[in-house]
Amino acid sequence: MKYTQLGRTGLKVSRLVLGTMNFGPQTNEADSHAIMDAALDAGLNFYDTANVYGWGENKGRTEEIIGTWFAQGGGRRDKVVLATKVYGSMSREGDTWPNEDRLSALNIRRAVEASLKRLRTDHIDLYQFHHVDRRTPFEEIWQAVDVLIQQGKILYAGSSNFPGYKIAQANEKAARRGMVGLVSEQCLYNLSERRAEMEVIPAAQEYGLGVIPWSPLHGGLLGGVIKKEVQGGRRASGRSADALAVTSVRAQIQAYEDLLDKHGLEPGETALAWLLTRPGVTGPIVGPRTVEQLESALRAVELELGEEVLAGLDEVFPGPGPSPEAFAW
Repeated sequence: MKYTQLGRTGLKVSRLVLGTMNFGPQTNEADSHAIMDAALDAGLNFYDTANVYGWGENKGRTEEIIGTWFAQGGGRRDKVVLATKVYGSMSREGDTWPNEDRLSALNIRRAVEASLKRLRTDHIDLYQFHHVDRRTPFEEIWQAVDVLIQQGKILYAGSSNFPGYKIAQANEKAARRGMVGLVSEQCLYNLSERRAEMEVIPAAQEYGLGVIPWSPLHGGLLGGVIKKEVQGGRRASGRSADALAVTSVRAQIQAYEDLLDKHGLEPGETALAWLLTRPGVTGPIVGPRTVEQLESALRAVELELGEEVLAGLDEVFPGPGPSPEAFAW
């Protein structure tokens, strides 16, 4: 497994991030534990979750599954860089109550305590703001984070789904308090969705944040959906099906799969490997539902893409161009 540092921190993390969103809703506890064991055996040490994962009436279930895995011992917790998130309401439907969501100091304090209990640990390595909270000033957010760091309950703070200007704003406010500020940004970024290159990634690089792309296969669209249709009669589902219904998108995905077929490459592995070539990227999040899917993702870390392939990918999926030139009319 290849490793890198997370932004400007001293944390050494794997170049793939194990996303746990499917643990609970899609993958049962035993299989989730098997995936985490296999990931750890392969050298993956960066595990990402969120307090709301499990969804609906099962919010928090994913953190609980990770907690029971830690409880098995064997040094599991000490070997993992653990990241979770706060923002969404943890109330059950019909039982919403004020101050049970967003980034108020009160909710941050409550959410940390609840996550620690579910995760069966005494600290969270990377505590991430799941979304921007335009109602709460960063002065309040950083005061709450500072207390938690002093208490040893969290080590670092990160953001998710932040625009570039909010990354700048958050870190300027933190600097005035003498704090480290955000050390990572988790953003939507893949071959098919490259707008993060305009503001988010430049801001992250300027402030020393590691970039952690989510949805690296764009909801499965970059995982060989057309090829699977032809070979096995499998239909794309969800966002992939909606996107492929648009003729222009289908033509683009066909061109992508044809390019990789020409070079003997697998689509999903290539999409991940491409992200690992991008400036500022720490590692993409993979969300395997099975051990086999994890093994496929792991192969991407060792995959070296040649200049011809990289140029072909840019031709099929042209990015916005360098910033600030990308903003020119």
